[in-house]
Amino acid sequence: MRAMVLEKQNAPLVFRDLPDPAPGPGEVRLKVEACGVCRTDLHILDGELSHPNLPLILGHEIVGRVDALGAGVDGLTLGQRAGVPWLGRTCGTCPHCRAHRENLCDAPEFTGYDRNGGYAELCVVDAGYVFPLPDDADPVRLAPLLCAGLIGYRTLKLAGSAERIGFYGFGAAAHILCQLCVWQGKMVYAFTRPGDQSAQAFARRLGAVWAGSSDDSPPEPLDAALIFAPVGALVPKALKAVRKGGCVVSGGIHMSDIPTFPYADLWHERVIRSVANLTRSDGEEFLPLAIEAGIETETTIYRLEQANLALDDLRSGRFTGAAVLVP
Repeated sequence: MRAMVLEKQNAPLVFRDLPDPAPGPGEVRLKVEACGVCRTDLHILDGELSHPNLPLILGHEIVGRVDALGAGVDGLTLGQRAGVPWLGRTCGTCPHCRAHRENLCDAPEFTGYDRNGGYAELCVVDAGYVFPLPDDADPVRLAPLLCAGLIGYRTLKLAGSAERIGFYGFGAAAHILCQLCVWQGKMVYAFTRPGDQSAQAFARRLGAVWAGSSDDSPPEPLDAALIFAPVGALVPKALKAVRKGGCVVSGGIHMSDIPTFPYADLWHERVIRSVANLTRSDGEEFLPLAIEAGIETETTIYRLEQANLALDDLRSGRFTGAAVLVP
């Protein structure tokens, strides 16, 4: 198979011809149709997430067709379309797993970090961490739902019953969640990089009631602010934007340091919390909901061998929505 391989961090991926992987017991192999390019991939490449299992195939927004079954696999069939998220395996025995909080597992494996991911023609995955997907949908449009959508959905859930919601960073996750919130009757306020008129117009087109710079104040206090940009300085800004009793939820796996801020900005029972990974129940809830809500992902397609270009374009903010690799 052909694959783009991370051989060392802070260096470009390398295009390789590799032996076809075979699924072991409890695993399936997918013929990859599409794989989204996530900011977490960029954090791994740039060394901001340490100790990946090198050499490594990145990618954890995978859509493909099951083309080989390992021993003992039930519930999946050859030719079936399926999706693979960031959480690739859990221990099932630690206190968090036993409490049905597998996203906090003490010994997890992550797709495209501990185990090879989808920047390849084939991918072997744990059958227990695969989501069935509709056969008649566009695999490119589905791919961003597997992480940007899922992590965004978990971030939104942690915001509780908020009706006025601010999104700081209007990229892959926010453009999906904006559509879901509008469908649910919530009001979305979009905060972008200063001067990014294109992203602000994109947010308004998707139904945001207001869009402006991350340096701006919203026209009214927010019930919750969801942070998708990996910028710690946004946390104090978001705290100032939420009402008494409001919450700020960070949806990223990596963020720069949060600067000091006055206690008065946190007072009045405001809350700061983070999201870690996802659970399979998040996928079971969100993926059908995304179909029902008619969410349309905005995508820019790259060939597999253009993975380095896609990552660089993501780093520089050269597209709206999400980038997707197609083998």
